[in-house]
Amino acid sequence: MPVNQKNQQPKPTLLHRVLSVLIKAAVLLALLFIFDKLLPSISQQTQSFVVAKWQQLSLLQQELPTEDSLPSPLPEQRLTDTWGAARSQGRTHEGIDIFAPRGTPVQSTTQGIVSKVGENTLGGRVVVVVGPGGAGHYYAHLEDYADISPNDWVGAGDIIGYVGDSGNAKGTPPHVHYGIYISGSAVNPYPLLQKD
Repeated sequence: MPVNQKNQQPKPTLLHRVLSVLIKAAVLLALLFIFDKLLPSISQQTQSFVVAKWQQLSLLQQELPTEDSLPSPLPEQRLTDTWGAARSQGRTHEGIDIFAPRGTPVQSTTQGIVSKVGENTLGGRVVVVVGPGGAGHYYAHLEDYADISPNDWVGAGDIIGYVGDSGNAKGTPPHVHYGIYISGSAVNPYPLLQKD
């Protein structure tokens, strides 16, 4: 028998792999049970973390948005395809602008997990929701936020913020900049939104 074949380990069978996963799951459940009994305050955090991770996994298994599959973040407002328009500093527009009166509620276009509620230089007050397929839904130039926090679950149609002109839109007519990012790259949201 050649030397190479003597040193090779046999490949684990499906049964061995399944047993390995079950043993790891049992150990994890035992540790969670111990934390639950010994540290009640950590228990709530652990449960929230487990629920959030389960929701994330479930979202990743779902299909990405398709043409005409998403409701508008501002129902009854006119949609215009402003994707790719020129912007300052040689940039192009990575989303669309939807104009509405200041303070108009902005609705999530999808179910998902809130990943950001905060500010950045260009977008001002922004909210990011990670939806089906892991697509990031970016809402910018908000006047204010709804009562949401990172890791919150939102449904399609839930209010996430209010139309404004924050960030580099200061002084322009109030609007929401809506963008979609798939695998870190911007895609045109206009074809994915339902038009009334």
